[in-house]
Amino acid sequence: MSDIRDFQIFYDDFNGAVATLPTSADPATPWLVDDTSSSGAPVYTKGASELTVTLAATNEIENVAPHFGDALDFDIDLVQRVEMRVKIGAATFTSGSTLVFGVGSARNDTPDSVAANAWFRMEGANSTSLVYVETDDGTRDNDDVSSGTTLGTTYKEFVIDFTGGKPDVKFYIDGRRVATGTTFDMSGYSSGLQPIIQLQKAANTNVDSVVVDYVKITCKRA
Repeated sequence: MSDIRDFQIFYDDFNGAVATLPTSADPATPWLVDDTSSSGAPVYTKGASELTVTLAATNEIENVAPHFGDALDFDIDLVQRVEMRVKIGAATFTSGSTLVFGVGSARNDTPDSVAANAWFRMEGANSTSLVYVETDDGTRDNDDVSSGTTLGTTYKEFVIDFTGGKPDVKFYIDGRRVATGTTFDMSGYSSGLQPIIQLQKAANTNVDSVVVDYVKITCKRA
């Protein structure tokens, strides 16, 4: 049976007392939050078995992103599987807001400007809370591919599967493969990735939120 002898496994179930995540490097946690708010006070807490990000009601542009501070610890050539169990704070996602969650290279306030990524995406302009899937390897860019699945206030399990190799990355939601009509090829990228959960809004009073039950990344040992 394969176990820790064969795989490197990062797992965060966000246990412990509720506390605000740091906005600068902290040896106590790999997570760091980029928060572009100037007047508002978005929430980004870890604890009680959840990671929660909630935008502030202040009328301003806000971009809030827990990630690994651009420490790209997970070699794409070794990654096997990325899992996140996620829900949003309301049944629909507000117009003017964007959510991405998955893995990527160095973070950017504009998700499409992240050089390499494999993640799930929600756009607030879509009132049905439809989830899209995306990959980018710096050469091949698959944007806004519909999963045919929505996300609301009930947890769903999201999986990005690299076991078929970089030329054939697959996406699953609650055990069902989605976006099967698209080949997600990341052959052009050969460096590291980090987990990214990024919630943002335009200048409005949206208070969208995302809650993550756990993050798990499984890699082959080098």
